Amino acid sequence: MKMSDGVEQAIHSVAMLAGLQSNGVLSAGALAEFHGVSTSYLLKHLQALSGAGLLVAQPGPTGGYRLARTPDQITLLDVVLAVEGSAPAFRCSEIRQRGPNPLPGKPTSPCGINAAMLRAERVYRDELAKVSIADVLGDLRAKDTDGAIAARGCAFLELNERRRNAN
Repeated sequence: MKMSDGVEQAIHSVAMLAGLQSNGVLSAGALAEFHGVSTSYLLKHLQALSGAGLLVAQPGPTGGYRLARTPDQITLLDVVLAVEGSAPAFRCSEIRQRGPNPLPGKPTSPCGINAAMLRAERVYRDELAKVSIADVLGDLRAKDTDGAIAARGCAFLELNERRRNAN
């Protein structure tokens, strides 16, 4: 299975947004700059994440994005489904019904190939559902023994985070 680059960009963006203050937002442009990706491509995925209820978009020239839920309430599966959609990766087109010798009548059950692929996808989705953004950040902190990764992110947020007045 191959996922779009948007999945990686979305997961990293959600992880970065987890570091904001409660009244902070980060622009799509800042997120794109930090990750070295196209703003327009990332913006499409940030909008999908907003549409899925994972991010809140603050409009206006001082606007940006923030998490709509806490990092422990957002799973990797949530992000993948927001970016890639919920349709199964494998789509059976019933080729058993084509060609010079198709199966007679309408098939009454899915073919073994379709069933196996759907089982595999359920396992893959179940695994992604077990991992939250908080888990990803915890693993990163554990591996960041010298604090260089955290310092890089904190320095960037210090320069680019926009604080919103509470209304």
